[in-house]
Amino acid sequence: MVRDFYETLGVTRSATEDEIKRAYRKLAKQYHPDRNPDDAASEAKFKEVQEAHRTLGDPKKRAEFDQFGAAGVGQFQTGPQGQRVYQWAGGSSVGADDLEDLFSAFGGGGPHASIFDQFFGSSGARPSAPPRPQRGRDEEREVSLSFEQAVHGATLTIRLGGAGGPQELEVKIPPGVSHGQKIRVAGRIPGRHNGPPGDLLLRCVVKPHAYFIRRGDDIYIDVPVSVEEAVLGAKIDVPSLDGPLTVTLPAGTPSGAKMRLAGHGVRKRGSDQRGDEYVVIQIVPPKTLSDEQRRLFERIREQHAFDPRIGSPWNLEKAK
Repeated sequence: MVRDFYETLGVTRSATEDEIKRAYRKLAKQYHPDRNPDDAASEAKFKEVQEAHRTLGDPKKRAEFDQFGAAGVGQFQTGPQGQRVYQWAGGSSVGADDLEDLFSAFGGGGPHASIFDQFFGSSGARPSAPPRPQRGRDEEREVSLSFEQAVHGATLTIRLGGAGGPQELEVKIPPGVSHGQKIRVAGRIPGRHNGPPGDLLLRCVVKPHAYFIRRGDDIYIDVPVSVEEAVLGAKIDVPSLDGPLTVTLPAGTPSGAKMRLAGHGVRKRGSDQRGDEYVVIQIVPPKTLSDEQRRLFERIREQHAFDPRIGSPWNLEKAK
């Protein structure tokens, strides 16, 4: 029985590709084995629908079917002895050389030869589609930065591999990057088959500083002061990102007090503005005293009976 794939899908010979696709999806869903378990007739119909779509859904195979029918739709394969043969859907096959001789017998420049060239090409093989351009895949690298490099910015040399061999890339790290921040360097990873390049992503790992602590765009530093400096006040030198600064410590400054140095922090991202530096006062009493020093402190205690715990919450509760 001669198969008519158009009839199988229920479409006309002038049907568009979209009409063929819609008809196939509808019938494949209707006769799918999962929806018709243990139904041999539905399974056979499902296979017919699949075969019809494989032919009519391919423009070249559809053209062969329209001209030669189902038996004319075939493909090149490798024979049992490794020879190249063309096999039709009906099961018949012929060697590629014999097939070319067969068409040549009708006249080298005749219409039959042109049919052979149209479907199989001059070499007897179907031309393959050129590979599609592919965008390069984004590549992520981890870069280690010192505290100063993250704060002030830096230029790093990144070594990249590739088909053309290793290459070195200079990358500018902007000022103010933070730990874990990613920097995108666009167009550095080559694509495939002339596709657009991908991007290089640098994830910054910032090493901790010896005495600065960063919190956002602000930095903090613990500065020890003596008892007499805290009591009487003093001018003290403190480190900053811009070098040493002299600040005035007010008399009576308690331990833990914070002194704000505006604009001496980290540069804000995408701006010329900077965060602040906070000097955290830590009063450090002397570990050893001379006899004279001890007498002076005892005299102060006698003359100035100051109890800093009087206003503590636990004493306030006790007074109620």
